[in-house]
Amino acid sequence: MKKLVVAMMCAALVVPVALSAEGDRDKEVARVQAAGTVLDEIMAAPDKGIPEEVIGSAECIAVVPSLLKGGFVVGAAYGKGVATCRTTNGWSAPAFFVVEGGSLGFQIGGQAVDYVMLIMNEKGMRNLLASKFKLGADASAAAGPVGRHAEASTDWKMRAEVLTYSRARGLFAGVSLNGAVIKQDKDDTRDFYGRMVPFSTILTGQIAAPQGSEALLAAVRKYSGPAAAPNTGTSKMPPPPPPQPSTDQKNDESK
Repeated sequence: MKKLVVAMMCAALVVPVALSAEGDRDKEVARVQAAGTVLDEIMAAPDKGIPEEVIGSAECIAVVPSLLKGGFVVGAAYGKGVATCRTTNGWSAPAFFVVEGGSLGFQIGGQAVDYVMLIMNEKGMRNLLASKFKLGADASAAAGPVGRHAEASTDWKMRAEVLTYSRARGLFAGVSLNGAVIKQDKDDTRDFYGRMVPFSTILTGQIAAPQGSEALLAAVRKYSGPAAAPNTGTSKMPPPPPPQPSTDQKNDESK
């Protein structure tokens, strides 16, 4: 009887923990879905989305659904987002991060803001893989161009390692996020993957995208083109040397 009571008590402790873990993962899945929805809605806006040439050139795409801003005199921002990068096998599994930043200024009240960050080159991607970096210091950032197509006169390809956008109250625009710190969200990573997985492992495609990833990855594939062909130009590797003839072939030729 005593053993039965002990077993029942252990079961009573285990079940709430399992349910709590499942509930935490549901929150991360919901964030991945929200990130995909934000990208879909921004790109669907006529003549107000991210230019096709720009998003098609991005090495990584990061979305922060409803970053919260607010304060009086001293403004602050905090939000959670997900990122994915191009790999030779497709877009990577989602990587969870937090963005924190502060800015002096006269701000009254608060508002929810969606952010999209495009990492445009290899240097910017290296900063992202480092799992913590500061925009404007470790990586140059600039407000991205807006519209269905980027104007030929714009220098968006040369301007920054990270192009940033925001949407608040229905208004979408390029915006600077200089001063914001981006780092891996280790707790949310554990909730989603069931264990801690380094940023670089996720974003370089070394782990398969688990169930719950498709909402974001489908939206990214829709607007950015095939991930297996990143826009890095043609390979600069020299062509392989021609195969050397075997000993038998040399003997035949000498005859």
